[in-house]
Amino acid sequence: MAFVPVIGISIKKQLEDREGRILSPYAARSSTSKGRRVTETEDICDIRLSYQRDRDRIIHSKTFRRLKHKTQVFLAPAGDHYRTRLTHVLEVSQIARTVSAALCLNEPLTEAIALGHDLGHTPFGHAGEATLNELHPGGFRHYLHSLRVVDVLERNGRGLNLTWEVRNGIVRHSKGRDDIIPRSRKGLAVTLEGQVVRLADIIAYVNHDLDDALRAGIINDRDIPEDIEEIVGRGHSRRIGSMVRDIIVETLTADDGGLHISEPMLDAITSLRSFLYDNVYRNPLVHQEFEKGQRIIRELYGYFLKNGLVRRRGDDWQADGRNWPDEKSAHRAVCDYIAGMTDNYALAVYEHLFMPRPWTVR
Repeated sequence: MAFVPVIGISIKKQLEDREGRILSPYAARSSTSKGRRVTETEDICDIRLSYQRDRDRIIHSKTFRRLKHKTQVFLAPAGDHYRTRLTHVLEVSQIARTVSAALCLNEPLTEAIALGHDLGHTPFGHAGEATLNELHPGGFRHYLHSLRVVDVLERNGRGLNLTWEVRNGIVRHSKGRDDIIPRSRKGLAVTLEGQVVRLADIIAYVNHDLDDALRAGIINDRDIPEDIEEIVGRGHSRRIGSMVRDIIVETLTADDGGLHISEPMLDAITSLRSFLYDNVYRNPLVHQEFEKGQRIIRELYGYFLKNGLVRRRGDDWQADGRNWPDEKSAHRAVCDYIAGMTDNYALAVYEHLFMPRPWTVR
């Protein structure tokens, strides 16, 4: 039966009631959210539930828009069809929503976490992250910086003031090369929606990174191990579909409040991830570009720390000067500034600071 709001009764309240009726017992509900860091006065004209508002705040943020010019795997790619960090989060969102819909979970919460999970990524992808982790005294992890973006840096220091559940999903999405589904839930997102995003993240990147590597000619179809293709299938769409279907079927069958995946599929995804590390991420053609990106970030970091930040204002450049109260504040400001750069902006700042320009006599 279609949902038809009843005039005279709060639409928001009706949406909350609908969540109570149709969502899985394991789903998060807007009405039971732990709330926001800063209590907000509710706008009586706003018909959106809390997780919908979080999703919209993320989509309309400046940091989200900058993801379109941040590297996924191939640095500042010239081709129109290679993934960027923005297309990555959109693919993660699509996969996560498909899983959430089938499991009757809270789709707006899933979508908000998926769209916000990589806001803290640096220019030049994981090469940038590794470099900032070396240079910043407190270390650098993109998932922690994603939380800093939504809590502190967005809206000129006011942050987006997202709900606890979205923030928890963002900061706990990353897995690196750890187990895809860990035996212990320690470190996982508290909500099942957040755990879905974590799985959707790896499904998205092993598939689209493979697709981009094939497009770039770094590998070809014959390089993909046959034992992997026997489980996941051949072709981009079929691979994603088989992985998503396996998670849905296994989770619905178990019906115990956790996410599940069959052993053959888990082994296939793990093997595919290892294949990408060995043949794509560590490929000399890719790695040498990573090293160039790392060199750029190191030199920018050192210059800013010594001389202060330099920003582009239209066609002009503006030097802020070194005016930090202490060294810790200086490192924090430099790290935040560089982490927020797009690939293109980092290259432009580097060119302005370090590349010679022809001398002209008038």
